[in-house]
Amino acid sequence: MPLTTQTKTFQRLLADWYATAQRPLPWRTKPSIYRTVVSELMAQQTQIKTMLPYFERWMQRFPDFKALADASSEDVLKHWEGLGYYSRARNLHKLAKEYIALEKKPNSAAEWQTLPGIGPYTSAAISSIAQGQPAAVVDGNVVRILARLTNDQRSFKSNGDAVKAFTALADQVLNREQPGEHNQAMMELGATICLKHNPLCTSCPVVEFCKGSASGSPETIPKIQRKATVQVEVDRFWITDQNKVLLHLNPLDSKQLAGQYELPNHDHLGLPRPADKPLLTKMRSITHHRIKERIHLLHANTALIKHIEQAPTLYWVPEDALHSITLSGPHRRWLPEIVLKSPSSTT
Repeated sequence: MPLTTQTKTFQRLLADWYATAQRPLPWRTKPSIYRTVVSELMAQQTQIKTMLPYFERWMQRFPDFKALADASSEDVLKHWEGLGYYSRARNLHKLAKEYIALEKKPNSAAEWQTLPGIGPYTSAAISSIAQGQPAAVVDGNVVRILARLTNDQRSFKSNGDAVKAFTALADQVLNREQPGEHNQAMMELGATICLKHNPLCTSCPVVEFCKGSASGSPETIPKIQRKATVQVEVDRFWITDQNKVLLHLNPLDSKQLAGQYELPNHDHLGLPRPADKPLLTKMRSITHHRIKERIHLLHANTALIKHIEQAPTLYWVPEDALHSITLSGPHRRWLPEIVLKSPSSTT
């Protein structure tokens, strides 16, 4: 059944399914503009199941735009700690301040895009879900659904190119009477049924429209070129002195981890790459970068202490205060193992 000639039937089947199958997420069970904004920014590059406890903690500390606007940047980053991609937290903080200051609040996708951290997808989601505006949401889930429904065999250089290619179709099938429910249903379908791998076609409420499923190989669609993995190696150091740990504080204008502490690397300390065996070796990923971090135990000598005293981003942090600072997520997770393996620590 052609999708574009049967949009009303498609919308009805999707809506009926969503009415009974939707997950009881906190921004759905207790909706508001603010909760929609927070949930959408948190969900960028983070799975729903991962962000749920962070969302609840955030709402307890910052229940509305004013509470967030009045908070310090350190408090905001601390409550985001562990979610990664901290520019989202900084943008959310800036957005709250600008929103509070606005005499006329945004009420359309175009108006929302004037605020920090809000692009086409997020603006469409907020304006449709929280304000009933007829704006189609197009993210990876929606692209995957539409590409499979139409059995689109085109190859796209990036996710951005794919989003642009399917925006017109998303707008065409949008239920303008219930745009928020429709958009959430599309995203829910992609998150729970039309999966990237092993899609659950037999449970799909709109499978009768799906040319990709009929072809027998929906999992090969859409065809989006992925960036090649880049291998990165970093040497870091665990340095303690009199129950204090030496940490590097990233400046607020840093592109990554702004305002957060992390273990210092050899550049921060003015040292060559060490040749000794590391105390610990860990792996982590950021976008398409695969990062190997070697953590070395180092004792502070006179020359190093002099360098530390002159370095504006190096700080001695009491070990009993490590829980209260905003520490890089991976380093926070690795801390117990580092302490366990370090003979010099008294924590």
